[in-house]
Amino acid sequence: MTNSRSNSNQPRPATNQANRSRGRWGEDLAATLYRRQGYEILDRNWRSKTGELDLVLRQQETIVFSEVKARRNDDFGPASAAVGIAKQRRIRQLAVEWLRANGIGADSIRFDVVAITGVEVELIEDAF
Repeated sequence: MTNSRSNSNQPRPATNQANRSRGRWGEDLAATLYRRQGYEILDRNWRSKTGELDLVLRQQETIVFSEVKARRNDDFGPASAAVGIAKQRRIRQLAVEWLRANGIGADSIRFDVVAITGVEVELIEDAF
């Protein structure tokens, strides 16, 4: 008998595509939210060998690094729970890399999380 879960460590293409689409939709929604609140978007989906920053923004003199998490539902916990200690550490490292790569010396930086569950959006400023 073939167990359909025998290759569970392999992502299913349809699910993987749906997750990417939801992630992109969530980032677009977050960018719109920030823009409406007067933020300037400096960068989106900035990549280095360390990883990716979802949104880099400026609010007056503060550079904001925002991690966006979008989930269809909260069956596996709230979207914000996906930004654990290891993810926070990686985002901090990426922020340093981004600042260096762009020659920006910021006196004030902040790390936000935009958590989207279904269609509910929660902006957690200064999340970590």
